[in-house]
This record gives sequence, structure tokens and C-alpha cells, in this order.
Amino acid sequence: MRFLFYFKILIGLVILILFIFLGAYFIYDDHLFRGVLLCFFAVAISFYLAYLIQKQMVEVDKVLLAIYYKDFSLFPQTQSQNSTLDYAVNLYYLAKKENNQLTTYQNLYENILDKLSIGILILERKNVSNSLQVFYVNPQLLDILEVPKYKHWNFYQNKIPGFYNLVTDRIGTDAQEFLDISIDAGANHTYSLRTSNLQTKEQQFCIVTLESVQSIIEKKEKLAWNNLMRVISHELMNTLTPVNSLIDNLQYIANQEEISQNDHEEMKESLEIIHAKSAQLMSFIQDYRQVAELPKPVKAVFDLNKTITHVLRLMQPEFDKKEIKVISHLENVTLYADEKMIERVLINLLTNALYAFTNQPSKEVRVNLKTKQNRVILHIQDNGAGIDPKIKDKIFIPFFTTRKHGSGIGLTLSKSIIEAHNGYINFKSNEKGSLFEVVLLG
Repeated sequence: MRFLFYFKILIGLVILILFIFLGAYFIYDDHLFRGVLLCFFAVAISFYLAYLIQKQMVEVDKVLLAIYYKDFSLFPQTQSQNSTLDYAVNLYYLAKKENNQLTTYQNLYENILDKLSIGILILERKNVSNSLQVFYVNPQLLDILEVPKYKHWNFYQNKIPGFYNLVTDRIGTDAQEFLDISIDAGANHTYSLRTSNLQTKEQQFCIVTLESVQSIIEKKEKLAWNNLMRVISHELMNTLTPVNSLIDNLQYIANQEEISQNDHEEMKESLEIIHAKSAQLMSFIQDYRQVAELPKPVKAVFDLNKTITHVLRLMQPEFDKKEIKVISHLENVTLYADEKMIERVLINLLTNALYAFTNQPSKEVRVNLKTKQNRVILHIQDNGAGIDPKIKDKIFIPFFTTRKHGSGIGLTLSKSIIEAHNGYINFKSNEKGSLFEVVLLG
């Protein structure tokens, strides 16, 4: 069939050329009627050839337009007499398959995002246009802001002007802001708003997330509580298990009719171990009370530079014993805080640095104090072994320690003291060693 089509076109072209040549010859030879008649037949053949070609291309155009407009409701069939149509049909079904896969992935991702508890908004800006469109928004964000779903970002300007301006001003930058939103005309709730951006060759996306700060706090509190319970359970089991075994043994000896000298010695040793374990448990409880019952800071103005210098002088023999060089750069800073509590934080952080070293030739601890934008910033940095990434999320958990005789409350207590002064403490694990940063209001 395909050969027949090409054969018709070939014969038609030969006849067309022949008629044109003969028509021109007859007109030139003054046989006007014959020449015009042959030219008429040539025009008719031209229309017939155009009809044959157009008939073949109509179906091709139909399939290509369906691909262009993503109309995949057709079910075209291949035809052996038209190879161009066959290629178009194959391309159509390939595009249809890819479109179905993309639709499946889109539905899957949207279903996942719809189920998240945080609000998500994705804005799209095409390079050919400056206007912003809403690429995706999940129901949670619409519920938080109490607005309907719009396709055009500008439609939100009148509905939620504060949120609209905040997001629009941060398009193109990665940032985090906190804002208060009233839910159901009730009290304000604080939300964390984060913006991040993604640039492709033809599009720019701005991803906005909105999460309740209370929800974040509750998650972290629950995680911290679970971690604390694990540590306390571990400590209690380590103490009470041997005590319980010794008590069982004492009961067995006490039930005997006669108690030998060896039994007396065994009872004495058991009671000594029980006493030691009880003392260990009491020490653990006292440590817990320090963390759980932190007294209210008694604030006064004092010279922080002098306090740090005093603590460094007290601990210098310990640093000398371990051959650790202490380098300090301290600005003159006065601070309104509880001096005894701040001194405790300094001792804890410097003690932590003291045990940060392995058998390395050069050991240094750097203490830097400065002020910036009405804030007091203290850095205590060492070039020791650093903090294992596996435990970096646990170092502020009460009673968590990697030292054999450590109590595990130093960093926890330091964090509680700094937070009681409306400041914060964090750490950064460097290529060599660790950096602890304390930030307080000046």
C-alpha cells in the first residue's frame, strides 16, 4: 500500500511535467487550443497530487496537534501506506506514556504533601514572564491562613497582605522569619516561615513552608523527654540490678540455721557494695535535682573579662598538666547576669575542652570574648578530636557522657543557665576540634 502511494505520486509528477512541457511547446508552435488544454490538465493533476499528499498529512497533523496540546484521549492506529503517520502515532503513544507517568508522580507527590502537618506553598515564575503563579499549595497552609486556593499569587495580596508582602520580599533569598497568626479569631499563634529557591533554565521556584513553633517545641520536648527517660532507666538498672542480686543472696544467708565466718564476710562485702551503690544513686539524684531545680538567677552588673580571667587562672594547673596551651582574646565587657552561674558555665565548657584531646603534639584552647550589636559573644574553641557526628544531637541530654567518670550534666546545666538568662548556647564541630558559642544580651 505504501509503495502504491509513492507510485501514484511518481506517475503524477511525470505526467505533470510532460503536460507542462507539451503545453508550452504547442503554445509556442501557435497551437493555442491544444497548449491551453494541456496546461488545464497539468493544473488538474497538480490539484490531484496536492489532494493525495494532504489526505496523508491530515491524520499526521491531527496526531501532532494532539501531542502539542497534550490531548491524549485519541487512539490512533498505524497505517502501512503512510510511514510519516506511523512515526507520528508511535511518538504520540510514547508521549502519552510519559505524560501518564508524570501525572502519576505528580499525584503521588501531591498526596504526600497534602498529608503533611506543615503548610507548603510553591510559587513559580517563568523567565518569559515576571508574574508569579501558584505552582502548588497544600490544604494545611490554606487552613492556617483561612484563604481559598488561587492560581495567581497576586490574588492573595488583598486577602493576606502581611503574609503576601513577607513572602514576596524574600523571593530569591533563603530566609527564616517568625510571624504571629490568629486562628479562628482567637489568640495569636507563632509560626516559623522558611523560604528557599530553585532556579531552572526556564523557571524560578520559591518554596515556602509554614510550621507552628508550638508544634516544633512539642516535638523536641517529646524527643528530649524520651532520651532523658532512656538515660535515667539505664542508670537505675545499672545501680539496682546488682543491688537486687546482693539482697537475694543476703536473704539466702539469713535463712540458714547457722551462719559461718565466711558468710559473715560475704554479708559484710555485700552490704558495703549496697552502700556504695546507694551513694551512687543518691549522687545521681542530686545531679538530676541540679538540672531540674535550677534556681532563679540573681543578676547584677559585673566585669565578665575579670570573671573569665579568674576561671582561667583557677584551671591553669589542669591545662599545664595536660600540656594544653590556652590563648585568650577578651574585650572589656560588663554583663548584667548571675556571676556565679556564668562562672559555672565557664568551668563546664573549659572542662569539656580539657578532655577533648587525644595524644596529639599540639594542644590549644582559644577563648574569645567580644560584643556585637548589643550582644555578648563568647567562643571556647579547641583543636582536639572533635565531637562524633553520631552523638552530636545528644550532648545536651542530661546524664549523657562519653567520659568514664563524667556526670553528664555539665553541658545540660550550662544550657539551662544560659537559657535562664535569655541567651543560647550551641556548638560547631570543625575539621579539627569543636567550637562552643555562648550568646547573651549585653
